[in-house]
Amino acid sequence: MLDKPDAVSSHFDDNGHYESQLPEELVNEISSESLSFVEDLYTSYLKSPGSVSQEWQDFFARFPHKVTRKQRPGFGPSFKRHTMFNPPGSQKTEGLDRQTMKIADRQERLDQLIRNYRVRGHILASLDPLGKKRATPAELMPEFYDFSERDYDRIFSTSTFGGPSQRTLREMIQWLKNTYCRSIGAQFMHIDSLRVRKWLQDRMESTANFLKFERPEALRILRRLTDAVVFEEFIQKKYVGLKSFSLEGAESLIPLLDLAVEKAGEQGVDEIVFGMAHRGRLNVLTNIMGKKPREIFREYEDSVPEMSVGRGDVKYHLGYSSDWMTESGHNVHLTLCFNPSHLEFVNPVAMGRMRAKQDRWHNIDRTKGMVLLIHGDAAFAGEGVVQESLNLSELKGYRTGGTIHVVVNNQIGFTTDPAQSRSSTYATDVAKMLQIPIFHVNGEDPEAVAQVVKLAMDFRKEFHRDVVIDMYCYRRRGHNEGDEPSFTQPLMYDIINQRPSVRDSFLQRMLERKSVTQEDGDRLQEESITHLESELAAARVDNYPHTVELPAGIWAGYRGGEELPADQIDTGVPEESLVNLLLKQTEFPDGFTPHKKIQRLLRIRREMAEGERKLDWGAAESLAFASLLTEGYRIRVSGQDAQRGTFSHRHAVLHDVKTGKKYTPLKHLVAGQGPVEFVNSPLSEAGVLGFDYGYSLDCPDGLIIWEAQFGDFCNAAQVIIDQFIVSAEDKWQRYSGIVMLLPHGFEGQGPEHSSARYERFLQMAAENNIQIAVPTTPDQFFHLLRRQMIRKWRKPLIVMTPKSLLRHHDAVSSFSSMSSGSFFKVIANTTDIDPQKVTRILLCTGKIYYDLNEHRKQAERDDIAIIRMEQLYPIPKAELEAALAPYPEGTPVYWVQEEPENMGAWQFIYCRFKGNLFGRHPLEGVYRQASASPATGSSRSHQFEQEMLISESFR
Repeated sequence: MLDKPDAVSSHFDDNGHYESQLPEELVNEISSESLSFVEDLYTSYLKSPGSVSQEWQDFFARFPHKVTRKQRPGFGPSFKRHTMFNPPGSQKTEGLDRQTMKIADRQERLDQLIRNYRVRGHILASLDPLGKKRATPAELMPEFYDFSERDYDRIFSTSTFGGPSQRTLREMIQWLKNTYCRSIGAQFMHIDSLRVRKWLQDRMESTANFLKFERPEALRILRRLTDAVVFEEFIQKKYVGLKSFSLEGAESLIPLLDLAVEKAGEQGVDEIVFGMAHRGRLNVLTNIMGKKPREIFREYEDSVPEMSVGRGDVKYHLGYSSDWMTESGHNVHLTLCFNPSHLEFVNPVAMGRMRAKQDRWHNIDRTKGMVLLIHGDAAFAGEGVVQESLNLSELKGYRTGGTIHVVVNNQIGFTTDPAQSRSSTYATDVAKMLQIPIFHVNGEDPEAVAQVVKLAMDFRKEFHRDVVIDMYCYRRRGHNEGDEPSFTQPLMYDIINQRPSVRDSFLQRMLERKSVTQEDGDRLQEESITHLESELAAARVDNYPHTVELPAGIWAGYRGGEELPADQIDTGVPEESLVNLLLKQTEFPDGFTPHKKIQRLLRIRREMAEGERKLDWGAAESLAFASLLTEGYRIRVSGQDAQRGTFSHRHAVLHDVKTGKKYTPLKHLVAGQGPVEFVNSPLSEAGVLGFDYGYSLDCPDGLIIWEAQFGDFCNAAQVIIDQFIVSAEDKWQRYSGIVMLLPHGFEGQGPEHSSARYERFLQMAAENNIQIAVPTTPDQFFHLLRRQMIRKWRKPLIVMTPKSLLRHHDAVSSFSSMSSGSFFKVIANTTDIDPQKVTRILLCTGKIYYDLNEHRKQAERDDIAIIRMEQLYPIPKAELEAALAPYPEGTPVYWVQEEPENMGAWQFIYCRFKGNLFGRHPLEGVYRQASASPATGSSRSHQFEQEMLISESFR
């Protein structure tokens, strides 16, 4: 039934009984079945008689114009001609004259037609530039509602539709087609909110969804299209056969982005973060981001190969930043994220960057910045990270105020047709999971594109939600410039090869309207060509400077590269401060009732603060957080169950068992402290890690942590790890201090709850790109987290965190070990033994140390030394050599690990030291047998293997 937000269809008194607002005489004239419908019309009539048709005006004029009862909002049944409870000829229709029935019947049928155009009109929209049409659904045909030719010139009330309040059926059908079936197809009736739907209906229906250009707008669009087309043609002519991933066929993207930036400036947006894949990226870099064409041409010339030996990236993966001054005089900073070929994985990264910026600005309402993501159709439908990113959009810990999604719909994925690449009607159907509109638009109709951009930007500003623009276009060339598309799509490319450019077809349309002249078109084209020729000449000058970009802005003072001696800093905190910070975290407001087990945890923490207990892992972590917060650093911890901690060790957010209210002690330490948030993430790895990595790119002074529920789960985020975290500095000179906490340890819980696969991180470790640590004591973890913030050397930190060690009786520390010193990369043997009597040295990392040490004590083996490597990368060679120095040359070293031979650190260690440590100690390994799976699923088998491992280490 048609939505009637301004009408009242039924009213109820305080006891829930129906009250009509109609005069009693009129109520007696009509049946209960038509009552609610006539009431709607009568309400409109009382406000403005002209808002209803003449037939209804004559009908209502017969009755007194007064409301006899109190009006109450409500929703009642729609008018129905006949139902099983009200068949033709029943007593319920007595008193309602035949003419009234006919009028109401026709009006209802029109209302049904209007609603179906709102729901299904997009199916008839002329979206495809290549001319493909779809069959008309029966429910969009007037005859489906028993309208005949005689009805076409009959006047109907159209007060519930935008535009005039009365129209003939013929006029109404044309208005519906103009609004919903021209070059724009709108999907919005899946949105639950009546207010949102009404807003969209009013905006589209009042203008027939059309935005006509005057000369200034037409010239601006023509200039943008000309620049886009000329740039692509110039590249093809000057660099024949080289890849550029051309935008040809989709050049309307450039005026679309131009209009979006201008509109953002009008709406007070200060910064836009863009994310996009490689297609059209060079065009966007030049014509939107403001990168000089000479820089792109130099990248094509590639005349200084020594600058990129072993590093860098292809030109169509690079990012850029610039400032854009809008015509309204508002400066908008633009940032295009660097992006690998893994297409959609940049989405959460861009969102995380904007969230960090908004948090830095204290922009709680998320209005000063905006994310604009440019997708491909096949990728939007096919990549799971799209759904993960969409799901983040309305979550409190990840919200950015609404992202504009632009799908450049080439109607093909490499060589794959849509029928082979998705099961849905549209590439954008996954976005219907959100309460947002999806606008499909013909990319060869720039006026329609402009209307959609205006609608999308206004919707985002009004409702702070995402919007999707699905721009139908085509790909004039193959997947890349060396590809022949007609191998697999011969019919499609027969059509494409005969089509003029978007620019030429738009120019012709504007010439016909006399909005521009042919001289305008020729002048703009000549200006664009001349500009590119001059830029190419500048690119080929040999003496241009070759400079390396230094960190600037919020990154000034931070650095990457190699670790320096100056990076070995004291990270201790005075003991008195630590005691006070721990006590502060045991407090909660009056009237707040924590869970009984939490009360016990807080009591134990107080005992730790008072010196009655040693500090466990949870206490050390909370002290690291607290001390950094009091020093002004920001902390963000996100992940599945991050507030409590998967293994119930953190409890950073307390819950009142009586009211459900929450309290975070770390937010109430001292005045002026740094901000902190613990975010329980959705059940997502790639999307959330990508978001937090993006956050770290724009928050160098924050401890940004992603914690896996189990360390094994990081493999679901492998693209983010491989393509961004471990390689971004090498490829793009972009630094990050992201911390990944990955619970790791073989404890008989099966293959999926044992290994964080740190061998994979070690395999990717090179050029000091990341830090990999396996701390074994609480104080080590404390110093490691503080070191990550206090020193200015910014590298991703991968930490193998414990599970059973969280409560191990020997894995404890004291305040004194945290009040001074720093993180030890290597912990030398701590047992009082004579180095000259040692017959073998056990070198290990992580939890296995406690098993080895326990066995050594029980066996009273004073001829065995145990050394722990707490940092695996960068390899602490100096520290390891110093730890081995007291032992006689030739004393064998055995690397002991829980993991199978082909996993863990063994192969990394052996490869780096070539079987001999510093030319003094032969190196061998003790490990589980090589395996395709990390661990057994049998607890008893695990224990049996562990005993064999320990026995082998001490034989």
